[in-house]
Amino acid sequence: MGGPPRRALLAGGTGLVGRALLQRLLESPQYRSVHLLLRRAVAGLPVHAKLSNAIVDFGRLPELPAADDVYVALGTTIKVAGSQEAFRRVDFDAVLATATAGRAAGATRLLVVSALGADPSARVFYNRVKGEMEQAIAGLGYERVVIAQPSLLLGDREALGQPLRPGERWAARLMGPASMLLPAGIRPIPADFVARSLLRAAADAGPGVIRLSSAQMQRTGRAA
Repeated sequence: MGGPPRRALLAGGTGLVGRALLQRLLESPQYRSVHLLLRRAVAGLPVHAKLSNAIVDFGRLPELPAADDVYVALGTTIKVAGSQEAFRRVDFDAVLATATAGRAAGATRLLVVSALGADPSARVFYNRVKGEMEQAIAGLGYERVVIAQPSLLLGDREALGQPLRPGERWAARLMGPASMLLPAGIRPIPADFVARSLLRAAADAGPGVIRLSSAQMQRTGRAA
């Protein structure tokens, strides 16, 4: 990434990918500041000269500080959210609201965590909402939109005070020597690989909408 260090906004910095992103953004010389958007106060956040945060209502976002790059790692499950409507408020409404507010704050690059199988015409509700979200953010006028589409995530949710999701519990059981027999596109992926791949794409990817497959992130996350 050429030019002077940039300013990052991060929403969803308390989940698996979000925590990994937060740490890497703070460590990266590409960024001079990181502004974290939170739904509620969170214990255990890093103390760093680059970091500022604000507790916000994603349904009524305030004007955001000036930014260059917006990272969005917001996401839940229907089970955790409690209903399809509540799930959509997080995985579509809050993501789109953050991306829209970030664009208004001057950001030119948007990097979003979506999911494997995202498709606006999918029969599965989860995949359809993710696909509709991808469609919506692609039309906001950013110079560059990077969309990560990971398979099942690996990481320690319990250390973050979050319940382990059933699919991720299954993914953790698969890990070991036998996991390498799975195709890279569906193999469970460490959350940090996704974070590393997004930062690399922020620096290297060209203009337009770029999608990072789980197979790509298995390679770039390991090499970064």
